[in-house]
Amino acid sequence: MEERPARWYIECMTRAYEEIIDFIAAGTTPGEVIAFQPSDPVKTRVGDLISREKTTGLSSEETDELNYYLQLEHLLRLAKARAHAHLSHG
Repeated sequence: MEERPARWYIECMTRAYEEIIDFIAAGTTPGEVIAFQPSDPVKTRVGDLISREKTTGLSSEETDELNYYLQLEHLLRLAKARAHAHLSHG
């Protein structure tokens, strides 16, 4: 498999981060937080990293990238849980 430059990984991570920042900055409601989904390119990249982690392994940069995505996913899960609580408690 072709080795990608570190800059490419940073750009991918930045894209996921920017999606979340743009979403928050635009103003949200609890329902919009619950409905939020990452873009298809981000989903594809994360899926690829998880698949390769289980099969061929990842470079240290890719492991860092996957960990970054997992941190963002954790943050979103917490936000979605809080949004559900806001909706159920009015």
